[in-house]
Amino acid sequence: QVQVVESGGGLVQAGGSLRLSCAASGSIFSINAMDWYRQAPGKQRELVAHSTNGGSTNYADSVKGRFTISRDNAKNTVYLEMNNLKPEDTAVYYCRTDVVHTTPAGLGQFQYWGQGTQVTVSS
Repeated sequence: QVQVVESGGGLVQAGGSLRLSCAASGSIFSINAMDWYRQAPGKQRELVAHSTNGGSTNYADSVKGRFTISRDNAKNTVYLEMNNLKPEDTAVYYCRTDVVHTTPAGLGQFQYWGQGTQVTVSS
């Protein structure tokens, strides 16, 4: 099985910075996409940042220029550096991964989510 664990959330004042980490562990052959999503109270979960194992990234318009996604493929870890945080960035942040691992039928890709980490930005 695969475990996905986020860390790094917390309370910060507007204009501040936080760095989130997400580590995948377990029976992993490889990882394709590693993404960050967030969900604010009363709102739908939204994609914040996307990364591929080839190094491609893209971002939601609301965070472009402020957030940076990066990954350490050797450690199966993805990071989200968040700068110039705003109160509207307050949400639970989730890591989502596309993990390839062996099955009785051969290699297969499966989606795994972390448990989420709270980010609160005060004004």
